[in-house]
Amino acid sequence: MAPISFRARLKTAAISKKRSKSKAKHRRNGVKDMQESFKKLKTEMEEISEEQKNIREGQRQVKEKFEAIESECEALKRETRLIIQQSARTQVKLALMFRILKAREAGEFDSAAHLTELLRYVS
Repeated sequence: MAPISFRARLKTAAISKKRSKSKAKHRRNGVKDMQESFKKLKTEMEEISEEQKNIREGQRQVKEKFEAIESECEALKRETRLIIQQSARTQVKLALMFRILKAREAGEFDSAAHLTELLRYVS
C-alpha cells in the first residue's frame, strides 16, 4: 500500500468530522421531530378520549330515554287492558239488562229474577 500523505489524512479527517457533525445535527432534529410527533399524538389521543366520552354520554342519554319510553309503553298497555276489561264487563251488563227487559215483557219473572242476580254478581 502506498503511504497516505498528510494532506490526505487531513482531508479525510475533515470529511469524517463533517459527517459526524451532520449526524449529530440530524439526531437532534430527529429527537425534536419525535417529540413533536409525541405531542401531536398526545393531543389527538386527548381529542379522541373527549369524543369517546361524549359518545358514551350520548349513549347513556339515549338509553335513559329508551327506558322511559318502555316504561310509558308498559303503562299504556296496562291502561289498555283495564279499558278492555271494563268494556267487556259493560257489554255483559248491557246484555243482561236487555235480557231482563225481554224476560219481563214476556212475563218470565223467574228468569228475570235470575238474570237480575247475575247482574248484581257481575257488578
